[in-house]
Amino acid sequence: MSSHISNVRPDPDKVLTDIADYVCNYTVASQEAYDTARHCLIDTLGCGLEALGYPACTKLLGPIVPGTVVPHGAKVPGTQFQLDPVQAAFNIGAMIRWLDFNDTWLAAEWGHPSDNLGGILAAADYISRKAVPEGRKPLTMKDVLTAMIKAHEIQGVLALENSYNRVGLDHVVLVKVATTAVVTQMLGGSREEVINAVSNAWIDGQSLRTYRHSPNTGSRKSWAAGDATARGVRLSLMALKGEMGYPSALTAKTWGFYDVLFKGNEFKFQRPYGSYVMEHVLFKISFPAEFHSQTAVECAMTLHGKLKAIGKTADDIKKISIRTHEAAIRIIDKKGPLNNPADRDHCIQYMVAVPLLFGRLTAADYEDSVANDPRIDALRDKIECSEDKQFTKDYHDPEKRSIANGLTVELKDGTKMPEVMVEYPIGHRRRRKEGMPVLVEKFKTNLARRFPSKQQKSILDVSLDHAALGAMPVNEYVDLFVI
Repeated sequence: MSSHISNVRPDPDKVLTDIADYVCNYTVASQEAYDTARHCLIDTLGCGLEALGYPACTKLLGPIVPGTVVPHGAKVPGTQFQLDPVQAAFNIGAMIRWLDFNDTWLAAEWGHPSDNLGGILAAADYISRKAVPEGRKPLTMKDVLTAMIKAHEIQGVLALENSYNRVGLDHVVLVKVATTAVVTQMLGGSREEVINAVSNAWIDGQSLRTYRHSPNTGSRKSWAAGDATARGVRLSLMALKGEMGYPSALTAKTWGFYDVLFKGNEFKFQRPYGSYVMEHVLFKISFPAEFHSQTAVECAMTLHGKLKAIGKTADDIKKISIRTHEAAIRIIDKKGPLNNPADRDHCIQYMVAVPLLFGRLTAADYEDSVANDPRIDALRDKIECSEDKQFTKDYHDPEKRSIANGLTVELKDGTKMPEVMVEYPIGHRRRRKEGMPVLVEKFKTNLARRFPSKQQKSILDVSLDHAALGAMPVNEYVDLFVI
């Protein structure tokens, strides 16, 4: 005989109400968070502009039905597309993530919080373009920065103590949840509507990590976040139309997220929502590479110079040892054939071999034209990874959050070169003073890929002026990026 199951609707799960209270009521007071968000904005848009040079990305962009133009729709930076906010969010999100060059958050779960900008910017632009002809005030770019800070915080805090990848789920579930929460609020949603929308985000089913791992690694990992942030906008719009939510979406016995997808475990929380994540977020400034390898690539670049200084090349290498942390071994320690760019930018051996050979690592170096060089695979075969327990411990330490790698090269003549070790990549909070000028140069380079000099200057002038940017209507800022 089955036991009686109550049909009385429970109060909403605390995870849902905490998110709703945060997005509806929390006032961001941290100037560091806003300064970092501004740098995050320009870096993220720059990554999208660079991706527009890759046909594999651009073939997915534009309206679902070719030729469709949406009056008062959101515009896609670097293009002439004007789309409904859901499709615009997909376009912007796919561009942002395509080259694996935007920001990163590393904890029990990893991810890229700026992926949320796809939905945030599309929704903000749509809201603003709709408001102007109706005689209402558009949103400002400070509203966008605030939404970015809150989306970063939701995604990052949910990742601090909870590993979704260990149960086979992709981290883009957190993009969907964070986008849904902040966009519902931006659209004017109430606390109840935020709860309803976010509950739907949790019960969607969620993406598997199949496309990120051998032997199936593929290009979906470059558009999965765009898909997630677009879904967040869709769920937000539905909630604003009165679509119901599901109060125990996480905790419902048998049918809730915890029992179905999280092995019956509830989420753990290290800290309340504030502005911690934006303040500590990691930028990929120098190399378009999976973040656990960033310091390894820095080491490889240094070793390339040291080899050159003693008249040696990669051909003289007998063995390379990488001392690293557990997450790097689990995600990017990869042997065997690499089938596509998505495979290569998640292989630490590949990302070390290229700079050792050529003294560089760019997005183009993952393409077949470079990867077909037999010297790369020959050097990959000489690379071995091992975990340093202290590196792993410091990786999880909330006061450090290091991403250390150490490289030791042994030469065929018996010489063992001193280890080169980098604990914090240039995009780390501990290297902000060093990193931000380089990040701005990266943005300038990406603007030059797409716009004439006068347009570049117009974008730069406002983007680098915190007060001017914050006060600018969203639609006017986005218009600067139209070609």
